[in-house]
Amino acid sequence: MTAILSNLQAVHAAINHAAREARRDAMQIALLAVSKTVAASVIREAYDCGQKAFGENYVQEALDKIYELRDLQLEWHFIGPIQSNKTRAIAENFSWVHSVDRLKIAERLSAQRPDNLPPLNICLQINVSGEASKGGLAPEEALASATAISRLPRLKLRGLMAIPAPAGELSVQRAPFARMREMLLELNASGLALDTLSMGMSHDLQAAILEGATIVRVGTAIFGSRK
Repeated sequence: MTAILSNLQAVHAAINHAAREARRDAMQIALLAVSKTVAASVIREAYDCGQKAFGENYVQEALDKIYELRDLQLEWHFIGPIQSNKTRAIAENFSWVHSVDRLKIAERLSAQRPDNLPPLNICLQINVSGEASKGGLAPEEALASATAISRLPRLKLRGLMAIPAPAGELSVQRAPFARMREMLLELNASGLALDTLSMGMSHDLQAAILEGATIVRVGTAIFGSRK
């Protein structure tokens, strides 16, 4: 058994355990393998182990891998900060974007999404912990931004994404994820139809699943520490 296969099995076991504790169906929780700085050959190995969805943070690095792995049926998610001059490459090459944090970026992605591709799945990034060092919309900005973005063509607004401030205790980890779950409910009560909470990473996966995560973004637990 390879290290990648062993790690993937351990992550899926953790997802299944947290889902049971939350009385949720583990099949409703998708694993996104965060592959930034990971070589294309290692991504291919993970694909051979059954992993199909991969998240990238850097556009040029991602484009190189997408080209090298074009023979595989991979689902590419962009999860990093978005610069205005990179939106065309993102719109043309990814299936999901988790890190939309302003209307201008969404408008560019909408205008630049090719007509021959399915709508680009979008998550709004929320700065749920209010950290000055992180991007994302303030929670009170979410409704207006989500409403405007939901009307743009060639995009499909799916839900919300967050990277809360690190915390050690499970109860402390759960609090911002609970706020994200409440925000999703509030947005849907306003007339939107969102189904995605992209939250939880290697260190806080359990807390995120307990509070309703539908996509967990895991890198270190699969590929090891970043070099």
